[in-house]
Amino acid sequence: MVESKISDIGIVKNKGEYALNDTIEVNVSFKVEGELRDAFNETNWTKAYNNNDVSFKMKYGIKLISGGFRKKEIGKTIDTYRKAAIFWTRNPKLVNPHKDRRIWVQVAKNFEPFIRLSEEEVRQELFDFNEKFVFKASDLGKGKHKIGAEVFASWQKHDYTEPGNVKNSSKEIEITIN
Repeated sequence: MVESKISDIGIVKNKGEYALNDTIEVNVSFKVEGELRDAFNETNWTKAYNNNDVSFKMKYGIKLISGGFRKKEIGKTIDTYRKAAIFWTRNPKLVNPHKDRRIWVQVAKNFEPFIRLSEEEVRQELFDFNEKFVFKASDLGKGKHKIGAEVFASWQKHDYTEPGNVKNSSKEIEITIN
């Protein structure tokens, strides 16, 4: 198996130049891939449910950083989690046309629940991230600034996976403040 890792880290800015009194909006996206993502499948959900291992919690964080040698944090650091609940139901609204499935997963993102019909859709809800950062241009000051993101995720031991944590950093983008 391929070890779990953070990949596809992207930073997207809404424009390249800002005035000193503007608000800057930056989106950071990434994915957790590898062993953990592959192990989170329907077969393992059923096995975990039968062994009363019915919840999965992943803690993750994103920190925007600026500067070269002396890095400083920008904006408010995101430090939160996603949760998946494995449950059994006969609900006729949850119908998979291909099989008679009874074990489902509900993913909570920022306390908003999602139930998807396919394994891959569940994985996308749980392991694909896209977070928005908003901060003032005056926090950076005038000039050209390079901004990067540091990302981490961690999880505990479950029926289908060992405990682990992963970290990674993005490539930097440049923002000009006039």
